[in-house]
Amino acid sequence: MLDKRAQILLKTLVEHYISDGQPVGSRTLSKCSGLDLSPATIRNVMSDLEELGFIISPHTSAGRIPTQRGYRFFVDTLLTVQPLHQQQIERLEFELSSPDPQELITNAAGMLSNLTQFAGIVMVPKRKTVSFRHLEFLPLSEKRILVIIVTSDGNVQNRIIITEKSYSASELTQASNYFNQHYAGNTFEQVKQRLHDELKQMQADMTRLMGAAMEASSKALDDDKDAVVIAGERNLLQVDELSTNVGSLRKLFEVFERRTSLMQLLDNSQRAEGIQIFIGGESGYLPLDECSMVTATYETNGQTVGTLGVIGPTRMAYERVIPIVDMTAKLLSNALSKN
Repeated sequence: MLDKRAQILLKTLVEHYISDGQPVGSRTLSKCSGLDLSPATIRNVMSDLEELGFIISPHTSAGRIPTQRGYRFFVDTLLTVQPLHQQQIERLEFELSSPDPQELITNAAGMLSNLTQFAGIVMVPKRKTVSFRHLEFLPLSEKRILVIIVTSDGNVQNRIIITEKSYSASELTQASNYFNQHYAGNTFEQVKQRLHDELKQMQADMTRLMGAAMEASSKALDDDKDAVVIAGERNLLQVDELSTNVGSLRKLFEVFERRTSLMQLLDNSQRAEGIQIFIGGESGYLPLDECSMVTATYETNGQTVGTLGVIGPTRMAYERVIPIVDMTAKLLSNALSKN
């Protein structure tokens, strides 16, 4: 679409704008592009690029800045990625050497944020079908019961349920024993179905207790799955083009707070291979219109289990951020596979 001359000038303009955040004029392009062109020729090329929608003039007398389309062409066609320094790789390897998977994910989000100075995000691996190993009821007060749920993968969840009647310690022990004897080894969906079929044969009190226990168990798993770890979102307060728009910043932080839409974006990214880059409105999510998101999938033993990435301004140093995201995904995959 663009000849070599226009590509060089666009590349120079985008790089300079990313570097200092100021509109780029013809004089700067003449000095830095390496092309032997007159100012008039450069202005003509800039006019063509503006007509094609790659750049815009924010003010009548100012230079130009890249548009979303300009950034996209730059990233897809003109970008030269900078490999990470060995020191950065070693730092990542050190942070991603824990035997605890949850700590690995938290550390990965922190390192993405620290190395880019933007927001680091890591989607926690989706929980596969989990079978129930053990359940225990413990009395807390008259109508409050602690339910301890242990799954086949060793995950332990505690939930408090409030019952309509009081249960004695012996009744709770009897209920725990019955549950473990009849349902251990089943998935939670199987337990729910069997309970639905068999509760009619139980006493009414036991029916209510078992129903409450399964509801608490499901809630415990729902709280744990599809989570996303976010680190360094406050870094975005230091980004000029974001911090000056309070309304947009508020919406962005609502995304971080609620997380549901963010998890959906990460989940969609998980279906593609390699690095994914969403610039501005490409995410399809309005609060991210002034941001870019760079993501990559990570694996456990060759199977994709989650997505990680960075959220920052559209004016980010893509040549730095992309290899950081890529290397973090690879090292996290290695660490999780070892565990």
